[in-house]
Amino acid sequence: MKNIRKKIIFIQLGVMLLLQYMLFAVWWVPFAAYLHRLPDLGMNQIALIMSTMAIGSMASPLIGLLADRYFASEKLLAVLNLLVAFFLFLATQQAYFTGIMISITLVMLCYMPTWSLTSSIAMTHVSSEQFPRLRIAGSIGWVASGLFSMVAIHVFKAPVFDGTVYPLYCGAVAAVLTALFCLSLPHTPPTGNQSVKYSIIDILGLKVLSTLKDKNFNIFILFSFLAIIPFCLYHSYGSMFFDSENVKNITLTMNWGQLAEIFFLFITTAILIKFGFKKTLIFGLLAMLVRYLSLYMGVELGQPWMYSIGILTHGLIFGLFFVVGQVYTDKIVPSELRAQAQGFLFFVIWGVGYLVATLFNGQMIKIFRVEERADWSLLFATASGITLIVILLFVIFFKNQKKHQT
Repeated sequence: MKNIRKKIIFIQLGVMLLLQYMLFAVWWVPFAAYLHRLPDLGMNQIALIMSTMAIGSMASPLIGLLADRYFASEKLLAVLNLLVAFFLFLATQQAYFTGIMISITLVMLCYMPTWSLTSSIAMTHVSSEQFPRLRIAGSIGWVASGLFSMVAIHVFKAPVFDGTVYPLYCGAVAAVLTALFCLSLPHTPPTGNQSVKYSIIDILGLKVLSTLKDKNFNIFILFSFLAIIPFCLYHSYGSMFFDSENVKNITLTMNWGQLAEIFFLFITTAILIKFGFKKTLIFGLLAMLVRYLSLYMGVELGQPWMYSIGILTHGLIFGLFFVVGQVYTDKIVPSELRAQAQGFLFFVIWGVGYLVATLFNGQMIKIFRVEERADWSLLFATASGITLIVILLFVIFFKNQKKHQT
C-alpha cells in the first residue's frame, strides 16, 4: 500500500512539472519573435522586456522563504499560477512598450519563483537523486507546448501561431488549469520556525551562504552565473534567429531540444553517479560549446542542418549543468533551508545572471549587425568563446568533494 502511495505521489509531481513548464513554454519560446514584429518596439525595448524573466527570478528567495515558514507550498503554487493567468491575459491587451513591460513583469514576478518552488516540493517527496528523472516531466511539458501550438492554430483558425498574440492566450488558459491541479498535490507544509525573525539576508537567500561557508559552493554559484550569459543568447533570442532564417513553426522546431532533454534527463542520474558532480557539470558546459559552434558553422557554411545539433544539445546543457546544479545545492544545504537555497540559486542564475545576460546579448545583437540584420555568425562565435573560457576556469577551480557524491 505504501509503495502504491509513493507511485501516486510520483505521478502527481510529474504532472505538476509537466503543466508548470508547458504553460510557460507555449508563449515564451516564440515571444521574442512576437516582440520583434511589433512596429513600435526597438531592440533596446525588446531586451528590457525579455529581461523581465530575470526580474521575476529575483523574487524566488522571497517565495522560498514564505514556503519554508508560513504557507503550504502547493497552495502558494496554485495562487501564483492564477495570478500568472490574469497578468498574461492583461498582456494580450497591450500593444506598446509600457503596457507590455508592466504586464510581463507582473507575469514573471509570479511565474519564475514556481521553478524553485516546484523543485522544492518535488525533492520533499522524492529523493534528490531521483529528481532528474522526475524533472523529465517538465521537459515533456515543454515539448507538449509545441503540440499545443499546432492545435491552437486550428482553434483560432489562424494561418500562423508563432509571432502572434495567440501564444499568450494559450499560456493564460494553461495557467488556470495548472492552478486547479496544484490543489490536488500532496500536502507540503512549511518546515521553518515561524518565531524566528527574518532580515534582508533571509529574503535574498544569503543566509544559505553564511550558514554553509563552503568555498566550493561559492565557486559553483559564480560559474553558474557566468554560464548563463552565453546560454541566454539561444534561450531568449533563439526565436529571433530562426525567424530571420524564415523557419516555420518556431515553437515546434525549438522544442526538439526539449524532446532530446527527456532522454538526457533520464540518464542524468546514472551519469551523476558514475562521474560525480564536477565531471557531470563540465559535460553540460561542453554541450553548450558544441551548441554554439554548430550554430556558428551552420551560418558560416550555409548549412541549416547544423542548427539541429545546436537545438538537440539543449537537453544535455540543461540536464547536466542546471538540473545537476539543483541536486548539488540540495545535497549541500540543511533540510530547513532547502526551499531558500533553491530560491537563492534561481536568484543568482535566472535572476541577476539572466538580467545581465539578457541585456548583454541584446546589446550584442544591436551592435553586431550587417545590412540592418543581426550578424548571427559573430554572435555565435562570441558565445562559443565565452563558453570555452568558463569551461577552462571551472576545470581549474571547482573541486570534487566525496562527501557530496550520490
